[in-house]
Amino acid sequence: MTKTTFAEVLNNSKLMVTGLQANAEAVGKRGIDAEFTAALNTTVANLEQLNSEQETLKASLKTKTAELDAKLVTLNKMYSESRKVVKLAMDQTRWLEFGISDKR
Repeated sequence: MTKTTFAEVLNNSKLMVTGLQANAEAVGKRGIDAEFTAALNTTVANLEQLNSEQETLKASLKTKTAELDAKLVTLNKMYSESRKVVKLAMDQTRWLEFGISDKR
């Protein structure tokens, strides 16, 4: 069983609105009136807008994640360097003051 993608759902919904509008009289006999068709059309438009906003947020998140990763690399390098200096400059008994729990 295949799962319907978002794009397929959106496209099928647009086709449904077009079909309902073109055959309003026939579907009206079964309970689908112009108000329902308009509500469906509005829902599709709202969904497209929300999808657009979500894609913008995803792009922003991707940029922020790359920025965060770069800063983390910098922090790790700085931490490693300071750890080496502390180990060379300080007696092993004082390493705990710097958060270093190594035994050697």
